[in-house]
Amino acid sequence: MSTGRRALGLILLVFGLTLLATGPASRWLRAVELLQRLSGEHGAQPAPLVERELFVPGRSGPIRARLYHLAGGDRRPGLVVAHGVHYQGIDERRLVPFARELARAGRVVLTPELSELADYRITRHGVDVISDAVRWLANERALVSSERVGLLGFSFAGGLGLVAAGQTELAGKLEFATSVGGHHDLSRVLSFLLSDKVATPRGLEARKAHEYGLVVLLYGELDHFVEEPDRETLRDALRLWLHEDRRRALARASQRTTASGERLFLLLQQGRLLEVAPELERRLERRRDELAALSPRGKLRDVGVPVYLLHGSADSVIPPSETEWAGLELEGAPHRALVSPLLEHVSVSGTAGLYDQIELVDFMSRLL
Repeated sequence: MSTGRRALGLILLVFGLTLLATGPASRWLRAVELLQRLSGEHGAQPAPLVERELFVPGRSGPIRARLYHLAGGDRRPGLVVAHGVHYQGIDERRLVPFARELARAGRVVLTPELSELADYRITRHGVDVISDAVRWLANERALVSSERVGLLGFSFAGGLGLVAAGQTELAGKLEFATSVGGHHDLSRVLSFLLSDKVATPRGLEARKAHEYGLVVLLYGELDHFVEEPDRETLRDALRLWLHEDRRRALARASQRTTASGERLFLLLQQGRLLEVAPELERRLERRRDELAALSPRGKLRDVGVPVYLLHGSADSVIPPSETEWAGLELEGAPHRALVSPLLEHVSVSGTAGLYDQIELVDFMSRLL
């Protein structure tokens, strides 16, 4: 979350203080305070937290995780927060302060490591880890005050979290499910990253996709584009590129020995990766059934708890029309969908008027 902003300043705090008489308004005020802290506005001394690493039992083996809660023995509502596609996983520099502030606002927060997402792979493993984490936290009655816990996923973990939420194994375990900047249809999002065109409820629209998404796509399909002697070299180089360590990426790529490795890395350096888009599109077409299984599209009616959808209006990785599509599918079911100019992909960083600020605060209050 960006620092130095005053988008959620005194005017919101005064507005919140006028509503203190009710429980929902109290949550609203806590949301104001949470967003103020995340945008760099520090007021009173923050409440002390307990923060510890642990391993949660998972169907594929132990899951590294981190737990955050207020100091003291009181049980509080639980919340599982799933990170997006980022190599730092549960250590990601935006996730950690966000989890801390959610804990200070009164939640027991568990952040499980989605190891395949941390390695830029969107797979069934992510759904399983999210589901296993929810079941573990819901059963930790010494920590949480209810057998139902909240779920919040960022980016592609937002979509995977909604898939998990619709599974029968989580029946009776969830309080709500939230997707921030998440996908509704994975095939549609990946096609956008390859074409700079997005299918919206209003029709096909031109929209510039972030290079990051295309590099992630290529990383997952690298074996098809590079001959075997260069695969590990280019995989390492692409991973370092995604880590924004360009110096080491170039050094590793300099060890390439094949014509296919040379061509691919030159395309990356010169910003011409869209030249491989037609072949990537064909590769994705062969994976259509797999991608459908990793999409909440057509499954949202199975969730059975309120669904909260939040998206940045300028998102260039997963377009905000994905939240619009999901909102349409949820018509008539308990849900809230918000596309906000105050967000980019998963960061509070835009500027907007008072109405948009209040909308974001109202949305966040539902998670507290």
